Parts: sequence; C-alpha cells; structure tokens
Amino acid sequence: MTPPPPQPPPSGTNPAADSAADPRPGPGPLVVLFGATAGALGPDLGSDETDLILLVWQVVEPRSRQVGTLHKSLVRAEAAALSPQCREASGLSADSLARAEPLDKVLQQFSQLVSGDVALLGGGPYMLCTDGQQLLRQVLHPEASRKNLVLPDTFFSFYDLRREFHVQHPSSRPARDLTVATMAQDLGLETDATEDDFGVWEVKTMVAVILHLLDGPSGQLFSKPEVVKQKYETGPCSKADVVDSETVVRARGLPWQSSDQDVARFFKGLNIARGGVALCLNAQGRRNGEALIRFVDSEQRDLALQRHKHHMGVRYIEVYKATGEEFVKIAGGTSLEVARFLSREDQVILRLRGLPFSAGPADVLGFLGPECPVTGGAEGLLFVRHPDGRPTGDAFALFACEELAQAALRRHKGTLGKRYIELFRSTAAEVQQVLNRYASSPLLPTLTAPLLPIPFPLAAGTGRDCVRLRGLPYTATIEDILSFLGEAAADIRPHGVHMVLNQQGRPSGDAFIQMTSAERALAAAQRCHKKAMKERYVEVVPCSTEEMSHVLMGGTLGRSGMSPPPCKLPCLSPPTYATFQATPTLIPTETAALYPSSALLPAARVPAAPTPVAYYPGPATQLYMNYTAYYPSPPVSPTTVGYLTTPPAALASAPTSVLSQPGALVRMQGVPYTAGMKDLLSVFQAYQLAPDDYTSLMPVGDPPRTVLQAPKEWVCL
Repeated sequence: MTPPPPQPPPSGTNPAADSAADPRPGPGPLVVLFGATAGALGPDLGSDETDLILLVWQVVEPRSRQVGTLHKSLVRAEAAALSPQCREASGLSADSLARAEPLDKVLQQFSQLVSGDVALLGGGPYMLCTDGQQLLRQVLHPEASRKNLVLPDTFFSFYDLRREFHVQHPSSRPARDLTVATMAQDLGLETDATEDDFGVWEVKTMVAVILHLLDGPSGQLFSKPEVVKQKYETGPCSKADVVDSETVVRARGLPWQSSDQDVARFFKGLNIARGGVALCLNAQGRRNGEALIRFVDSEQRDLALQRHKHHMGVRYIEVYKATGEEFVKIAGGTSLEVARFLSREDQVILRLRGLPFSAGPADVLGFLGPECPVTGGAEGLLFVRHPDGRPTGDAFALFACEELAQAALRRHKGTLGKRYIELFRSTAAEVQQVLNRYASSPLLPTLTAPLLPIPFPLAAGTGRDCVRLRGLPYTATIEDILSFLGEAAADIRPHGVHMVLNQQGRPSGDAFIQMTSAERALAAAQRCHKKAMKERYVEVVPCSTEEMSHVLMGGTLGRSGMSPPPCKLPCLSPPTYATFQATPTLIPTETAALYPSSALLPAARVPAAPTPVAYYPGPATQLYMNYTAYYPSPPVSPTTVGYLTTPPAALASAPTSVLSQPGALVRMQGVPYTAGMKDLLSVFQAYQLAPDDYTSLMPVGDPPRTVLQAPKEWVCL
C-alpha cells in the first residue's frame, strides 16, 4: 500500500496552524531513513567495516498523516568494490558509485531537503526513524568518526521502528528478529511487489507500517527515542559494584599509547557506561594492549562484538566477551583517597612517570607550569606510594578540559631536577589498577624470604611414575590442573603437584605431577595428552622423579637429554646428582688472604650421599597450607637464587658466631661487579645472617682473577 504524495497547501492557509489544530495527538515529523553499505546487508549491516553507498529517506507527519517526497542519494565509497550480496540486491555498479558525491556532501543535501519537506508539512523539530539500530550505530557514526566528520545533532537520537512495533504487538516475535517484510506481513499490509528500486520499497513499506501503528490503540508510540552518546563519560568503579557480564567485552590488540577516548572512538555509536573503559596493565605497570569495556545494556554489547577485527588506525582490534568480575577486578578499587580523587566529573586524567622520589606537589605544579593548571592545585594530584609510604615515582593529575591536557602533554620528557618525566593519558581504571598493585605488593621481596625445609623429601628414582605438563596457560592454578587431569587427579601423591617458575619468579608453563605408580602416570598421559586448558592444548608426557628433581633444581630437560643446573662451584651443585663431577675449588691466594680461614669453603662441604630436600620461602609455606593433599614446588626458580642446606661438616668447622642453628647457603648470581658488602647486606635486611664482621660473605670468582678484580658471584653463609 503506497501512501499518496503530499498536496501543496492552498493559498491563504497556514499549514502549521492547521496541524496544531488537528485533534489527533502524535509525535513531531518523522524522517524514515534507509541505508546500505558496499558489504553485508540486513542484521550484519556494518559488521564488515565497509563504507555507506546509499541513503533513501521520506518525511512523515504523524498528526496530519501526510508524507513528503521520497529521496534517494548514492554515496561515493573509498573502496568501490561491491560484495556479491550488495551487487545482486542493489543492482549498483562501481562506475555509478564513482560518480556519486562524498558522504559529507550527501549529509548536507540530506539536511537541506529534510528541512524543506518538514517546513512544507507544517514545520517543527523532526526525528529519524530507522529499521533497527545498525544503520546509525554501526555505519554512520563509525564511518563519520573514521573520516573526521561532525554529524548533526539529529543523528544522535532516533526511533527504532522494530521496538515501536513490538510495543503495540508484544505477542509477535522478538524485536531483534523483526524485519520490514515481517512487520508488514503481521499487520496484513499490501505492499507493492513490482517495486524493484533498491531501498525505495523498504522506505515505502516502513511509512505504511508507521501510519498503521499511529491508528492503533497504544498511546506510547514514538515517545522514548534511542539516544547515541556524544561523549564518553569518565568515572570511578568500586569493588562492591555488581556488573552484568552480558554488558562487558574485551578488546585486544590496542596500540600501547591508546587512551580511553581512543577506545570510545573505536566503539563510536555505541553507548559505553560511565567509567566503562578499563585499560589493562602488565606486571610492570605498563599497558598491555587490552581493555575491558562495559556498555549500558546487552544489546550494545552484542553490537560491539560485531566490530571484531575492525581497525584502529592500521591495527585490527579483536573483540571478545568478558565477565563482570573481570571488569571489577581491573577497574574497581576500595581506596577512599582514590575515590575522592576521582569524584570530580568530566576531568581529563594524565599519568606522570619517573618523578624524583623527593618531588612534592609544589615541584609537580612548577614542572607543569601556569599555562596548564591542575584542577584544584595540589588537591588534583595523586601520588602513588608503596604500603610503607615510600614514593614510587608515579603520580596522576586532573585537568579541567582537553586543551589544558594537551598543553600538559607537551611537557612529555621534560626534566624535573635531573630526571626526565613521561606523561601519558590515563583513565580512572588505570588509577585503580596502579594503586591496587602497589597496595597489594609485599614490603619485602619474596626471593629473599627465609628458607624453611619441608619435612617430606623428593625421593630420587628412575621409575617413570611422574608426568610433565608442558604448555600450561600462565594463569593456570592448582585447581585448574586438578580439573584438567579429571579422574587421574585421584592418583596424585600427597604434595605431588610441582609448579615450575622462570627466572623472574613467574609461571613458566610447566608443571610436574607425582603419581602413585608408573602405570597411573602412563594412563594419565595417554588420557590427557594435548587436551585443552583455557584455549591451549597441554602436552602430558611421563617422566621419572630424577628428571623432575633435575628441573626443579634449575636444570633443563630436553630432547637431547638432561643438562645440569648452572652451578660453577662443586659445593653448590644440587645434591640430587651424584654423577655431576666436581672439580677442586680454586680461590686466588690474594683473595684468600683477605678472609679468615673459617670463612673459606672446605672440601668437606660436598657430602657423600646427601638426602634431596625441597626448600620453600616462609610466606609461600603459609600461603599454600590450605592445600592439604597438594603442595606446589618450588615457589621460585633456583636458577636465579640457589638454595642449599648447610652441610653438617661445614657447621662443625665454622665458628659458633656464624649461626646458632642450621642455616642455608644462598648463591647470588648476576651481582654487579661494583657491588660491595653494604649492597649485599641490604638485600637481606631484617634477616639474621651473620655477625657484624661480615666474615660470612665470601666472594667467588674464577681462578685467574686478581685481588683488584671484584667477583661477580657471592656465597652467603
């Protein structure tokens, strides 16, 4: 059913007054809009990041039930290649698009023609009406953002015809499953089947559906328009907030210098919740190219997932589902100081990194200068500190507008004292992450924790009653491993789960499991080999306890066989390897003359048949005591700091002032050549190591060193 064209008003009449006197209530003028891109059509419109090529529109006056002239305009696309689906449905060619006007010119013509038609039908503010939300949210707004075009305000609010239809006909199919054809069919409207002009049939049918809905009983039609946010709003997030998992996505592959505004621009057209962009940081506190984004509802999240592998500059961005718990973990915080700092709305946040430890608010304000004042002066600065109050060299600053923030960014790598300062854009979520990371960091590093022997030894053996897991996700926990093994977890020995960490104390992706028998180990390997854990397949291979102990003590286990741990001194070789041949320890005469003979390492330090013992830092012992049947081992990599028991023979020959109870040798590798006694002792602050004469610290060097050459390795008794 095709509506009649509008008739010009007779002379001497006032269309605006006649429309106002019409007793039938209704919204203002509606502009029925249809568009198409050079790629996908229908529900996938805009998902392939192709340019707009067609706009068709017609004005409807709901109160007088009149319609304006139908307009159709082609849009020049930068990439003129048409998809087969678009070419078949539209009948357009690349030559016809090459002669069309660019998008900015078409939008100008659109505004002029719509204003003329609205004035002809009675005037007043008009509102767009589309079939679904893809045209505006997924096509027009993203493309205008890519081309740096400013859309008129009329494109930031619109009516979704599918939702309006569902309001009056809730018993029909869901709103997202409706189309123009199904709406007309449900209403029993007769459409013009002979119309083959692409886009014209859709607009005419949409107009007929609107006029039919206006004659219905519902008075709630066209009263709540959809709104597109023009600006991303920053704000804090609390750990107590409950975030719906159906509204969160994870974006991966972001440029490291991208800010929350850049992420919001990538999702232009979609409504992000206030403070809904959380940039993720790595272990060093730097951005890792990922972000969690929270939208206002699940429909916006579903549209965001369609932007998977869309581009930000020259990089494509991956978009996946995420959970509300992940967002709160990254963006949430509990600090009152941070909450007060972030309580000021519509502020631009910058991060300052590399500040001198002695710098205060006056120094930072002086560094930024009067041309870029901080909001609230010293109140607009937040210094990041360790739990004991020591400064970290990081700070955050608030600025009232984008112009002031840009002026401050020009101070990037400027000097304050003798240090250059880095300035970056930041977010409320990054403030929370940085503060949470430093607030949860221990006062003393775990690598220098006191050493406690575990009463159960790793018994050596050649039977292949263990399995080795390779390729574990770095985030894998003990529970993940037990779940991965399934029924085979019941055959694990007590304290039989051993995680292997790298030289930085982080998970290496390897683990060893001690099984009750070699048959159980083989069955577990056959059942779980190359089974998936968190989207990664894990290799499960049988091995012996000797091979496991070898790796746990710092050695390597490859296809070419076993390699011993990196030990230069025979007295520091792992006691599990009796086949590792020891050579006499050579200490230069000049060096030996500087130390008492009791501090030198005697040959008796290598026991004949030592019992293998696993050692764990004290905090780790307390941390994992809740695992009654399983105990991770070792908590740190012995390739960085070697932990060995003090042999009884050495204790017998050493003076009683060295240690009154059994102690341990600690080998420190990679010590700078310029390190002195005080530097080494500062590492072991708060631990009872040696008397004040420092005779327990021994330099260990190669035989050809002279007394003037500082050794690189030290042995602490």
